[in-house]
Amino acid sequence: MTESSQARAARPFSGGLSRFSLIVAAVAAVLIAVGLVLALSGGSHDRGAAGASARQRITVVGIHHHAREHGGGSGGAAAPSVAGGTKPSGSATGASGGASAAAGGGRANVAEVADPEEANSFPAPANVRHKAAKTPEKASEAVVAEGAPSDAEVKQELAQMHAVERSAKQAQQQRLKPVAGGNSVGGNGTIPIPPNVPEAVQRVIAGGNAIADFPYVFGGGHASFVDNAYDCSGSVSYALAAGGLLGAPQTSGELEHWGAPGPGRYITIEAAAGHVYMYVDGVMFNTAGRSGVYASRWQVKPVDNSGYVTRHWPGL
Repeated sequence: MTESSQARAARPFSGGLSRFSLIVAAVAAVLIAVGLVLALSGGSHDRGAAGASARQRITVVGIHHHAREHGGGSGGAAAPSVAGGTKPSGSATGASGGASAAAGGGRANVAEVADPEEANSFPAPANVRHKAAKTPEKASEAVVAEGAPSDAEVKQELAQMHAVERSAKQAQQQRLKPVAGGNSVGGNGTIPIPPNVPEAVQRVIAGGNAIADFPYVFGGGHASFVDNAYDCSGSVSYALAAGGLLGAPQTSGELEHWGAPGPGRYITIEAAAGHVYMYVDGVMFNTAGRSGVYASRWQVKPVDNSGYVTRHWPGL
């Protein structure tokens, strides 16, 4: 056999061997792929089972913890089984949950969560027994500030204040006695300044006291508040100015338009074209009817107010 014949005889064998090798390699690759798929599938199943077991353990621990929180303890009812996927029946928490709902006015049964700040709340040991609290209604009665006077003390203070007021009124009535020859009050011609009236009224009385015994001169007190004699309108203007109720002296006719119409609680003016006088806290301040040249303008006997315009300061 020649060399060329041998070479041609070997080529079919060589080509067949290459195809066989390819087939073997392909079958091996398929087997390897199938093995990998089976391995991955089995591993995932194992991990899933392991994860389910872990979740079951967590759930069981949570149920035991909830039972201890509600007084079940280790001696209470057994935790419901979850190994077979059975849902908790709720029998272990039904009683406590119902009590909570009743105490809360029908609230939904919500499991209580552990307090994360319990360690910082100084939990009392088991042997500590604090006395029971009062009812909320009793606790709400403690609204009086510590040190505040009691009702009896307030009543006693009011009684003392009323007694002082009565004494002052009696003293004022004793001083408000007319001297002989007219209606002017006696003493030094002044009247007491009551403490229970507005400050403006007190100032008006103080102004009237300041000129109570000045002589009467027609036109006195009109050029200026500062004068040595005053007529009727000058006297009233001075006293009102002392209370901050007038800025300049006015005549009796001008005082017919002072303030507001009608009588006041503390100050009432009776004005006409030629004469004016007023009542301050019930005492008349008037130049007519005095008992002498230096007698007081404060008088105790009321007069007829017919024909006069009644005015008062708003609020007074």
